[in-house]
Amino acid sequence: MARYLKRGMDASAVKAADARVRETVETILARIEAEGDAAVRTLSQQFDDWSPVSFRLSEAEIEAAIAQVGKRDLDDIRFAQAQVRGFAEKQRATLQDLEVETLPGVILGHRHIPVNSIGCYVPGGRYPMVASAHMSIVTARVAGVQRIIACAPPFRGGPHPAIVAAMHFGGADEIYVLGGVQAVAAMALGTGSIAPVDMIVGPGNAYVAEAKRQLFGRIGIDLLAGPTETLVIADESVDGEICATDLLGQAEHGPTSPAVLVTDSEKLARETMAEIERLLKVLPTADAAGQAWADYGEVIVCDDAAEMVREADRIASEHVQVMTR
Repeated sequence: MARYLKRGMDASAVKAADARVRETVETILARIEAEGDAAVRTLSQQFDDWSPVSFRLSEAEIEAAIAQVGKRDLDDIRFAQAQVRGFAEKQRATLQDLEVETLPGVILGHRHIPVNSIGCYVPGGRYPMVASAHMSIVTARVAGVQRIIACAPPFRGGPHPAIVAAMHFGGADEIYVLGGVQAVAAMALGTGSIAPVDMIVGPGNAYVAEAKRQLFGRIGIDLLAGPTETLVIADESVDGEICATDLLGQAEHGPTSPAVLVTDSEKLARETMAEIERLLKVLPTADAAGQAWADYGEVIVCDDAAEMVREADRIASEHVQVMTR
């Protein structure tokens, strides 16, 4: 029978935390809809300490940001986008329009028509998620979207150069240094300076995901991407330091990222827990990873491999890493 050596928050605490997120997002959305640019600026200052003359980057600012990126990184961005673009073009080619006359004068069919405008959210306040620009902006351009705008939060007091480069090379028509719910709301609802879009895409933290959920119906969305989840299945052949490193490597994505170890070795379980505590004293990402581990980290000891599989299926984590003999 599976035993917990460590549990995360109980269901009632998680539910209460979710309710706080929901209420906060409701308030922010209502405020931005009523006050527009003024609310966006106030909230950006409050949450990100960021209030530039214009949130939208000029061509000169885009060029200046790209100039800060090394040649190797620029080459990597171009290479990655070429791969994404090439596959997206092949996917698009499989979507064929259809028109048939089933009876005299009765014509049925379907067409694949891109939305007119799209807002791409690229996370980057804690870590620059450059790949999110590839996956959202490049694919929208291949689909034939006419207007593509992109938002990313400020990074250490300004635009992150690599994110700006990825947005620009990907084909964004407008680039804004703006993050969080205020960015999603500005793109979806529109403000005096930002025209609204038809659809919002891209991942984000719990607040960004909740904003997309509440706005769905007024605009389209891609999906509701929750916090990063990881589950490690390991047996006694694995080193506890490796398990701890892999768990914290995902937990550091944010304070609500679940990280779970499922093992049939209590020895490994305790070694991993001890190693996590050691790492949290030295890691520069310990603030986020430590909170995630304290609130959402779990360690489950099972009787055998079959029970480990059942527990993994029950939890159904986003990422599953198997380390067994």
